[in-house]
Amino acid sequence: MSKHAANAPAFLKRPLSLGLRLLLALTLLVTGGIASAGESLNAVATGLLPTLPDGRAPQQMLALQDQLLAVEGERAWYLGKGEQAWKPLQLGKTPAHALHGLVRYGDASWLLLGEGAGQANRLDQVTRKGDALVAGQSLPLPSPLAEAVATTLDGDLYVAGVDGAGKRQLLRRPAGNGAWVPAPMWPGDAAAAAMQAQKGALYVVDAPVAGIAQQLWRWTTDKGWVSLPGMDGTLVPGSLRALGQAHLLMQVRDRQGAVNARTFHTITSAWATVAGSGADAPTATASWGNGLAWASTDGSLHTFEMQTGKHLLGWMDWTVIIVYLAAMLGMGAWFYFREKRGNTADFFVGGRSIPFWAAGVSLYATNTSSISFIAIPAKAFETNWQYLTNNLIAVLGLMFVAVWIVPLLRRLDLMSVFSYLETRFHPAIRMLASALCIVMQIGARMSVVLFLPALAIATITGISVVWSIMMMGVFTIIYTAMGGMKAVIWTDFVQVIVKMGGAIFAIGFIVWTLKGGFGEFVATAAMEDKTKLFDFSFDLTKATVWGFIFLVVFDVVLTFPKDQVLMQRTLATKSDKEAGRSIWAFAAIMIPGGFIFYGIGTALWVFYKNNPQRLDPLLPIDATFPLFIAAELPPGVTGLIIAGVFAAAMATLSSIMNSVATLISVDFYERLAKNPNPRKSVLFAEISTVMVGLVAIGLALIMSRYDIHSLFDVSIELAGLLGGGFAGAYTLGMFTRRANSQGVAIGVAASIVLTFVAWWFKLVHPYFYLAISIMLCIVVGYLASLCFPAPTRSLKGLTIYKQDAV
Repeated sequence: MSKHAANAPAFLKRPLSLGLRLLLALTLLVTGGIASAGESLNAVATGLLPTLPDGRAPQQMLALQDQLLAVEGERAWYLGKGEQAWKPLQLGKTPAHALHGLVRYGDASWLLLGEGAGQANRLDQVTRKGDALVAGQSLPLPSPLAEAVATTLDGDLYVAGVDGAGKRQLLRRPAGNGAWVPAPMWPGDAAAAAMQAQKGALYVVDAPVAGIAQQLWRWTTDKGWVSLPGMDGTLVPGSLRALGQAHLLMQVRDRQGAVNARTFHTITSAWATVAGSGADAPTATASWGNGLAWASTDGSLHTFEMQTGKHLLGWMDWTVIIVYLAAMLGMGAWFYFREKRGNTADFFVGGRSIPFWAAGVSLYATNTSSISFIAIPAKAFETNWQYLTNNLIAVLGLMFVAVWIVPLLRRLDLMSVFSYLETRFHPAIRMLASALCIVMQIGARMSVVLFLPALAIATITGISVVWSIMMMGVFTIIYTAMGGMKAVIWTDFVQVIVKMGGAIFAIGFIVWTLKGGFGEFVATAAMEDKTKLFDFSFDLTKATVWGFIFLVVFDVVLTFPKDQVLMQRTLATKSDKEAGRSIWAFAAIMIPGGFIFYGIGTALWVFYKNNPQRLDPLLPIDATFPLFIAAELPPGVTGLIIAGVFAAAMATLSSIMNSVATLISVDFYERLAKNPNPRKSVLFAEISTVMVGLVAIGLALIMSRYDIHSLFDVSIELAGLLGGGFAGAYTLGMFTRRANSQGVAIGVAASIVLTFVAWWFKLVHPYFYLAISIMLCIVVGYLASLCFPAPTRSLKGLTIYKQDAV
């Protein structure tokens, strides 16, 4: 026994209870995670480039796509990535001293050029052909500018400089327009030392003025110019560049003359010094790969590049994940062997025996996919809580649905909600709407839901996104095809517990790491309006309260039955009353659940504002929460929250697979096949489940090949473009007596075409696409119905009107 143990107080010598031991172990794990938070997470790979043929240091370096240009005197050379020697570059009619910079505009590179020393008067499109630089189209500036810099933002070209009268100028050339227009000038009197665009904003660094620190400014369309925290040093010319989706990278010379690379995180406005990036008296700097290349006074050429680290899981994490996956497969197998399914009602609606509270939890699990677990925290991390307004307003809409809509459809004893459209209108309307729903669910939801957790797993474990998608998809396919609706609902119940527990722990862990605890968390978030909920402006290009009301009215109140995935749970309950209660249970969970997921994003923002060195600039914004899980949480807990990521995705995937298989079987197979019987329908549904899963895996793999800024925004856009065309048919059917099949068909087609027009011309915020598509279907469909005879069939039980009730 050690001396410290021998001298310990008597109560510490007594055996600890199991609860105290678990608490102590958890505390040690948490404090162990906190201890590592101060270390830099940025890995850097340094290297040397070949020196120029004459051994001199270049006076200027420029990045031309994946090649590096070096200029010394009137001579120039180029070097490709991985090449071992510089090659002479013929500049043609362009004198070397006239080069002022290079910018990427459209699909081409443009040199900022000038005839006189120190002044730029045009931009020339250039390409390298062999050993020569060939100039193409030329864009003259309105007047020559000294100290000129250029960049592009959202397709527009920006040039800043000082004109002949000594007045600062900031010019913008809109995409596709040949006219230069003045842009709002940043405050102060200093010219621009550098200008760069990143994440929808324009950044300018003031030119150095004796005795005054260089200032960093940001311009956005909604806030104009805003002063940002200074870099506490002097920017090395030519070193400012964008990195990843939310970082600026640059070299900064401090007051002692030392030069290091620093990153500026555009979301948290926090600076971090890149460890191992010191530079010895750089004379010229340019972008290079994921970092910078620079020349020293002795003629040597250096590089450094940021690298993404992999955070491998320990045995405790893998144990938790394997136990979770095995439990999901076990539940699927248990229901498969227990049920002995012989009819479609067992597979599609669980024999209509599901308790309302389980159906309500399953509704929430289905509605909160990996989009909620990963993309929503990323959206809250990047912006604020404005999108949560939709949840709050949707609860009011669900009350209407529970009282009026669900009992109406539940009485019809449906398995496919599109059967209603056949009864109310025509079989062709049913099949058209069902086909559109299938495309929307697979293309807009399943692919995104699969890709998001795959991104998380790849970030954490180093397993490729491809293998992660395959693993996620195959596990979900197996237990969904085996267990049917009962397996889906009861695994949803378990998965809600797992993912909500992980989410709450993550928020608590971040608050625990803050010196000021919960008070500091609230104060820091409030200072930057990170918990702002309501935007009452009438700007259709933003997500506002009015837009959410508009969306909820059309997407929930008027068209809730369009969602087979959600409606199938209410149809699986025991009675009309139980079906309505399941909606109430869903609504009761939605608000606290929304605050939790948006709270994760805010907690991440507070954490990384205090620890900017723990961010990885090369990862997309959607990987922020996965990065935190991988790099900050203690062993075992990481595995638990990864299981939560699995749970969030698999709950939605299994629900969509089962529901789409239901539509394929009920709406198409049973209508088109010769002599269908229940057993064949179930077998066909099981095969359909597998095929739907495989198609979704393929689409997710395609999606993984693109650099997507926000998967949350992508899911909204796709749902609006693909999911609104048929939804208005339910409003026309349930809320009107005059609508007919001809008018509805015209309304569906017109809404799809017109919504794509709004998307093509970017007329409104993507959040409005779904509501606009539904509204167009309703308006056009009703007006078109007036051109055809009124329905003659009985509408008893098919509308909300009492006189039509059975």
